[in-house]
Amino acid sequence: MILEKIEKLLKEVSQLTAENAEEVEALRIKYLSKKGEIADLMNDFRNVAADQKKVVGMKVNELKQTAMEHINALREQLQTCETADDDIDLTRTAYPIKLGTRHPLTIVKNEIIDIFSRMGFVLADGPEVEDDMHVFTKMNFAADHPARDMQDTFFVSQHPNDGTKNILLRSHTSSVQARVMEHSQPPIRIICPGRVYRNEAITARAHCFFHQVEGLYIDKNVSFTDLKQVLLTFSREMFGADTKIRLRPSYFPFTEPSAEMDISCHICGGEGCGFCKHTGWVEILGCGMVDPNVLELCGIDSKVYSGYAFGMGVERITNLKYQVSDLRLFSENDVRFLREFESAN
Repeated sequence: MILEKIEKLLKEVSQLTAENAEEVEALRIKYLSKKGEIADLMNDFRNVAADQKKVVGMKVNELKQTAMEHINALREQLQTCETADDDIDLTRTAYPIKLGTRHPLTIVKNEIIDIFSRMGFVLADGPEVEDDMHVFTKMNFAADHPARDMQDTFFVSQHPNDGTKNILLRSHTSSVQARVMEHSQPPIRIICPGRVYRNEAITARAHCFFHQVEGLYIDKNVSFTDLKQVLLTFSREMFGADTKIRLRPSYFPFTEPSAEMDISCHICGGEGCGFCKHTGWVEILGCGMVDPNVLELCGIDSKVYSGYAFGMGVERITNLKYQVSDLRLFSENDVRFLREFESAN
């Protein structure tokens, strides 16, 4: 009788199934606990004839071992399924996704910021939608300066009776300098990276928006020599230790004296090539000593303080560094072009 019960339980145990951990635990209690089915068999074992005890005992042990192994297997199977489910993102595409790369303008902008940060400049930021006062007036632009015309500037709103109230897309990040000088007293040492807008036809060499990094340093006894040394250090950090610079007289409303800076062509080493138009030099930025009128308009005493400013186009530096021939490539988001800069990250 007891052997028949054991055989029935063996068949029953071998067919056990469970859908969750609670069901597995219920099976363990039913068959393996102190009050379970196998424990009841041990009570019946006392009534087994002496000559059958060995055979019955072996069968009971086989049943107990089978039940333990099967229940443990069910538990492990459920745990494996739960772990596998946790590792699967069901929203992810079945196709492999390639890692992206930083935009070449971002790579170069970050490099410029890093170089000037190591020279003590701090980041400053300002709005892209600006007023005429900060973009033009406080930068010493005359009321009839061509830059204020509609064909050069994107105006958001215009006030014919009072042009200083005009709202526009900033045409340079000098407006950030004006805002910093308004609310800070020297010493001031900042760089202002950002996007700017000008009403120009889009071609391979020009765009209606581009990116600038401008710098400003104001303190007592600041000289043009200080400016030259900072720009030389920057050029050698960016383009190589053998880079030379030259400064040519120029004009900007907000600096006096003003200059444009060239670097020796890093492609031909100054010998002359098609890239530098066989001059050995390539222009990269404009600079100069801050005009005293700008200091006064921004609330800084020009008799006590002096300073220098410089500005460069990030696209221009990127072109020089990576020889990109068409500015439009920077804004067309062609992944084939962007993948060329994976190693530059």
